[in-house]
Amino acid sequence: MNNKNKHQHENDEMLTNRQGHPVTDNQNTRTVGNRGPAMLENYDFLEKISHFDREKIPERIVHARGAGAHGYFESYGMVGKEPISKYTRAKVFQEKGKRTPVFTRFSTVNHGKHSPETLRDPRGFAVKFYTEDGNWDLVGNNLKIFFIRDPIKFPDFVHAFQPDPVTNIQDGERIFDFVSQSPEALHMITFLFSPWGIPANYRHMQGSGVNTYKWVNQEGKSVLVKYHWEPVEGIKNLSQGEANDIQGKNFNHATQDLFEAIEDGNYPEWELYVQIMEDDEHPDLDFDPLDPTKLWYKDKFPWLPVGKMVLNKNPDNYFAEVEQASFGTGVLVDGLDFSDDKLLQGRTFSYSDTQRYRVGSNYLQLPINKPKKETVTNQQKGQMDYRTDYSEHRNPHVNYEPSLIEGLKEQKNGGVEHEPHVSGHLKRESIERTNNFGQAGETYRRLSKWERSDLISNLVDTLKTCDKGIQEQMVSLLSECDKDYGARVADGLKIEMGTGSHGPIGTDDSEEGVQDAEKWGHVSDPY
Repeated sequence: MNNKNKHQHENDEMLTNRQGHPVTDNQNTRTVGNRGPAMLENYDFLEKISHFDREKIPERIVHARGAGAHGYFESYGMVGKEPISKYTRAKVFQEKGKRTPVFTRFSTVNHGKHSPETLRDPRGFAVKFYTEDGNWDLVGNNLKIFFIRDPIKFPDFVHAFQPDPVTNIQDGERIFDFVSQSPEALHMITFLFSPWGIPANYRHMQGSGVNTYKWVNQEGKSVLVKYHWEPVEGIKNLSQGEANDIQGKNFNHATQDLFEAIEDGNYPEWELYVQIMEDDEHPDLDFDPLDPTKLWYKDKFPWLPVGKMVLNKNPDNYFAEVEQASFGTGVLVDGLDFSDDKLLQGRTFSYSDTQRYRVGSNYLQLPINKPKKETVTNQQKGQMDYRTDYSEHRNPHVNYEPSLIEGLKEQKNGGVEHEPHVSGHLKRESIERTNNFGQAGETYRRLSKWERSDLISNLVDTLKTCDKGIQEQMVSLLSECDKDYGARVADGLKIEMGTGSHGPIGTDDSEEGVQDAEKWGHVSDPY
């Protein structure tokens, strides 16, 4: 190749945005300091994520396959042994026994509307609370962490995990090509390729808000908080073999199980737990508490029960309710607030943006999405605007604010405004305390023997068709997490690891022990 052609080829490989501008950092959004908050001026991110939100029609980009049900949330009025008002003024939590209507949608993430529900994939767990202060959406997954910590990487992560754009087949080489260059994903991969990556059904599945949020009390004081849903009937996951058996007979098993349980009056229940942490940077920890790839371990930050959810009514129409249900991480009520978690801030734009694209600009007028309380707004028009219930106390000629002639008026806050202090240089940097390997190794060690055996087998089965360089990089990274972890994957791939090898797969975990654990449904508690 002559120098001219070589130079032209190199330029073709340089990443740009759709305006042709060079992308100099595709890993980090621009934030105040390296912890955030994020800036609205993140042009490359906003262009990238808004295009990503519009990649498919009319199906959801992610979470396309779903099931849902109606029910209620009942507050305990306490957080642990303390009044919940100490931490948050959100009305949904204040009174013991107070019931709030909810709609919950469960889903798989990376596959289409009619894909089997036995596939190895995170599961969505989204709850819409129809509170007296308006809607609150708690939008999360079954697993308590995520693959990435910066939202600018989200389209790339999903592209790698979804089918190849040429063959339309999901490809393990594409998945691990991305993961091998994104070590923050190792913790989530450890969960995903273990039995925790295939929940047995929705009724026996955990849920989590994943991101860190804030609670704000009447005085405007805040704490960091994480949310966890725990199934009252217990947790059940599937080995790959069990999933294969079910898929051969029924690829709608989770939807069917949820629907039939509710029809039979066997209403599924979850308790809602929170973990609370003081609202600061916590230099005492070896990770950043805003990092969504990390767990807050129970022994240091206990799970505190705050209420329970019961699902007791199936949808009357799947499309009108389950399919058109629209959630957003920015849908918070007074007393609940955002943290500076970069991924949360990126999701907050993306979720509502994709609903406007997928369902329409007036998606909040649909019964499944409409708040139970009256809404009075100057936002109007757009496709499918069919409102006729304008308040009799307003002047229909005044669709602006402020006004002296019967226009809408601003409302007072429910308490002292939470006003966190923000200062720092604008940067495109990762957070300082990444610690990509520590918790991934800890989770590996906390898995039961049969879960570790299933994890290793699943990783090897997927990696064995990958490029040798990807295999070697993954073994190197997994060895950073735990020497035994990397060695067992290396043994399965027949990659030389020198004296560090611990023998072939199955040496530590006997087949008898694995079968016995599967029979009794034993799972670990890695949290």
